[in-house]
Amino acid sequence: MSTISVYNRKNPFPARLLVNRKLNRQGSEKETRHYEFSLAGSGMHYEVGDSMGVFPKNDPKLVEEILHALHLSGEEPVTTKEAETFSLREGLIRYYQITQPSKQFLDAIVQKSDGTTDLKELLHPDRKEDLEHYLWGLELIDFLLDNPSVRFSPEEFVATLRKLQPRLYSIGSSLKARPEQVDLVIATVRYESHGRVRAGVASSFLADRVPAGEPVSMFVHVAKGFRLPEDPSVPIIMVGPGTGVAPFRAYLQERAAIGAPGKNWLFFGEQRSKCDFFYEEEFAQWQAKGVLTRFDTAFSRDQAHKIYVQHRMLEQAKELYGWLQDGAHFYVCGDAARMAKDVDVALHKIVEEQGGKSVEDAAAYIERLRKEKRYKRDVY
Repeated sequence: MSTISVYNRKNPFPARLLVNRKLNRQGSEKETRHYEFSLAGSGMHYEVGDSMGVFPKNDPKLVEEILHALHLSGEEPVTTKEAETFSLREGLIRYYQITQPSKQFLDAIVQKSDGTTDLKELLHPDRKEDLEHYLWGLELIDFLLDNPSVRFSPEEFVATLRKLQPRLYSIGSSLKARPEQVDLVIATVRYESHGRVRAGVASSFLADRVPAGEPVSMFVHVAKGFRLPEDPSVPIIMVGPGTGVAPFRAYLQERAAIGAPGKNWLFFGEQRSKCDFFYEEEFAQWQAKGVLTRFDTAFSRDQAHKIYVQHRMLEQAKELYGWLQDGAHFYVCGDAARMAKDVDVALHKIVEEQGGKSVEDAAAYIERLRKEKRYKRDVY
């Protein structure tokens, strides 16, 4: 099925928010939300494995704080590089990145203020790592408040800002199961740093500032490298802790909808089973119907020693290797920095030990899986 849609990154579709539901129960340290958006009338088509690009808007309260620090009203006209003109306030809400400071902004702060010797030294090309460490948890507003004598004209200020970029989120639904709809699973980022409460631009926008029925600009980001096997009888192994479970919920919806005979094995992990077990009832139903053949969970804080998805993989090493030998495709989605690396190490160990292979031969086996497009990752 291929439907041509006029909507894309340059011309996003205003998808109405239908559902915004917190997935974590009481007692959780996290805030993960399930969203449903209507694509009715868009002609938009996505495949399971694709992502949705979401254009967020900045927090109006932060915009007002920035305007106050700049001694500007917000009514001043500004013009973008694309020759689009709007008020400074509107630009700061929907067009410019106003949290993470750009190098141009930091350079301007150094030039316009007296007491920023440390920052000037950190902006030297050799000090890139030190600068990143220094900037962690700091935002543009911090530099404006710390340098109250600094003045910018509206045009001068926006010239130091980067364009606000869309955020990509793995799609958590199948059009075959939920026509003209898209579901997203998003962790809301909130933390305190340097005496201020901070929030992720897009995750807090969706969680706090989009009422039901309100449109959100979005587009389909195609991910051809993260597709289900063309043959529905091929078994699949999915490793998706936390929000990484999103595409695998979509895979299971799709395989259930088309009656795919292939076996499905899911590894899911989170902190606590009592309050962080996303989609527990859905997974139980798929197990009962035989759609979800194997289901292993790892709740890291349910016991004294932390257990993660890679530990569950190692516990099931013999069967997992058997599935690979039978042609299974292996999928990983989620955290690139730690989880995906740990899962990769575990996979090498399983192939090495269960296949009776040397380190080099195990690495060659896994490289072959990649070349055959049987080892696929969507990590971030």
